[in-house]
Amino acid sequence: MIRAAVLPAVGAPLEITGIELPEPGPGQVRIRLAAAGVCHSDLSLSNGTMRVPVPAVLGHEGSGTVVSVGEGVTHVAPGDGVVLNWAPSCGTCHPCSLGEVWLCDNALNGAANVHARTADGRELHPGLNVAAFAEETVVGAECVLPVPDGVPLADAALLGCAVLTGWGAVHHAARVREGETVAVFGVGGVGLATLQAARIAGASTIVAVDVSPEKERLARAAGATEYVVASEKTAREIRALTGGHGVDVAVECVGRAVTIRTAWESTRRGGRTTVVGIGGKDQQVSFHALEIFHWGRTLAGCVYGNADPAADLPVIAAHIRDGRFDLGALVTERITLDGIPGAFDAMVAGKGGRALVVF
Repeated sequence: MIRAAVLPAVGAPLEITGIELPEPGPGQVRIRLAAAGVCHSDLSLSNGTMRVPVPAVLGHEGSGTVVSVGEGVTHVAPGDGVVLNWAPSCGTCHPCSLGEVWLCDNALNGAANVHARTADGRELHPGLNVAAFAEETVVGAECVLPVPDGVPLADAALLGCAVLTGWGAVHHAARVREGETVAVFGVGGVGLATLQAARIAGASTIVAVDVSPEKERLARAAGATEYVVASEKTAREIRALTGGHGVDVAVECVGRAVTIRTAWESTRRGGRTTVVGIGGKDQQVSFHALEIFHWGRTLAGCVYGNADPAADLPVIAAHIRDGRFDLGALVTERITLDGIPGAFDAMVAGKGGRALVVF
């Protein structure tokens, strides 16, 4: 028996309870978790914004040490430090054939598998494939990547979602160029990673936007040169900070209609608005035909940072080793497994950056 955070039903409170985890079968790896990040996507799974088979063990951003491997697994061995990849690409579907591995049709097939059982025999599914909110987990070998050299094992958990998403939003989706101006909406874990990525890309003015005045210190430490507390005047304030034009690139990390619309209005004529945040179907964003023509802006979604983890992690790791990217700056609270419900409450309240479960 191991302890895990179980979602018994959509909309129900998490249960921190014992589960029975099987040994790895062919093509599987058993991992002892070192750390797991509490991401807004986990909250979206729990409240039904994103669909997941339930009951499930949540958690998709994690790192740990290989305990044992099943038949056929050769790229990792017991004792290796690994990062969990919650969206592994199959390499054969249509998006993968186009090189768009972040859109893989089969990436989340494993979420429907039976992962473990409760003490009373109920079947549990792995939330977003990897079930990282647990002392140990068993995942497909394709969900495991070696921790890059020089990256602390616990902090490496952040590479599995927040960092790849923020990095990719800047370098792949928006393709920020040196000297461009950038606005980042939402200063949570992903937003903080996005700010650091924009700084590394050489952005000149970097505007951070959040509803909380208390996050200014975090934002500026991550690379923000300006800080705006969100209001109905936000777009005008950002245009005033950029010579009246608006930013070259706006990255929305919240997933709310009003924030997406404000990010769009904060972008200069001909600029790029990139939406990273995951919103619900009730979040309807409206545009009229004339403004789409007149402003000439590009509005694009961004899935997992449009990243290829195998290719991007070594690049990011080099920035970490050289001191340009600070993983620890994303973390505002280190908690135990029992602290996850409280971390969910903090996210709903818009408090803090990334909470990191340390085992």
